[in-house]
Amino acid sequence: MTAAPRVLLAPDKFKGSLTAFEVAAALAAGIAAVRPDAEIRRVPIADGGDGTVDAFVAAGWERVETIAPGPTGVPAPAAYAVRGDTAVVELAEVVGLLKLPGGQFDPLGAGTEGLGVVIADALDRGATHIVLGLGGSASTDGGAGLLRALGARVLDATDLELPSGGAALARATRIDRSGLHPKAAAARFTLACDVDNPLLGPKGAVAVYATQKGADAEQRTILEAALTTWANLLGLEFAERPGAGAAGGTGFGALAVLGARVRSGIEVLLELLDFPALLRDATLVVTGEGALDAQSLHGKAPIGVCHAARTAGVPVVAVAGRVQLPLDALHTAGFTTAYSLSDLQPDPARSMANAAQLLEQVGARIAEHEL
Repeated sequence: MTAAPRVLLAPDKFKGSLTAFEVAAALAAGIAAVRPDAEIRRVPIADGGDGTVDAFVAAGWERVETIAPGPTGVPAPAAYAVRGDTAVVELAEVVGLLKLPGGQFDPLGAGTEGLGVVIADALDRGATHIVLGLGGSASTDGGAGLLRALGARVLDATDLELPSGGAALARATRIDRSGLHPKAAAARFTLACDVDNPLLGPKGAVAVYATQKGADAEQRTILEAALTTWANLLGLEFAERPGAGAAGGTGFGALAVLGARVRSGIEVLLELLDFPALLRDATLVVTGEGALDAQSLHGKAPIGVCHAARTAGVPVVAVAGRVQLPLDALHTAGFTTAYSLSDLQPDPARSMANAAQLLEQVGARIAEHEL
């Protein structure tokens, strides 16, 4: 008698449609309908952006609830994940674009103070390793708000503290670190992100990402000049490091003042979840995201899952709303094959609206053809 297949479902979110947890649930339902004997394990994943905390909570980490200022200073519920002495804090969960009141951009004034509030809460609860997921930021403040909330003071030429936001950094002349949270110096900070942008220049935080946060051409000029002043204050050597430009320059502030280390978001997540142990008995891995394209090949979550699965000798298939990679590129990346929702529903709007039902159908197809 053939042993029951063991399927590990490790998808990322389908942005704008379903969370990673919902994607895994829909695929599981489709597989179970065809192969009720299959042992299915769901491990939703993320790459440091939105959904990172939920991925850890789904894996059994403790969810800690708190209140923190959003990107414009409005207090709102926030959460992070904890296991042992490690806390996973997600920028998007606290000061991300989705936390803007009414969805109204504030490109010059939005800040990251709330992120520092959450990190301080984790430090006060005993965390000594802070994993900071960067992505989905609503601000371009170079991490100044984060540092301010942890006790640093950013001062102008008259020794007055600057207000929140990236634009104000044009007047920064000194940073007073004497009041920095006492546990921050002893803590280890890991920045989990999937971008390698520096802080400044044509590939920097402003040039590449500020438009997504509502900044027009004039505001981008203001922000670039302000971040240049900030970089000269904290150290240009940190501004040039890969990842310094992540999340509106939050990476830079953490690198320069907190001694943070930048790592691939998906690598950090898979390591903390002990993903190799989850793969030991698996006969098939299913991963995916909203769009599988050329950008996916540069450190996105499904590629990290695929590499881990192939290293363990487990075949892996991809699922996406749209698959825009040719078969040879998929094979080179390590996938056996890929399933696209667009093959079932070519209209993008309908595909997104009915993603859960389409994913169930895809799950059934995977059970028929891959198990």
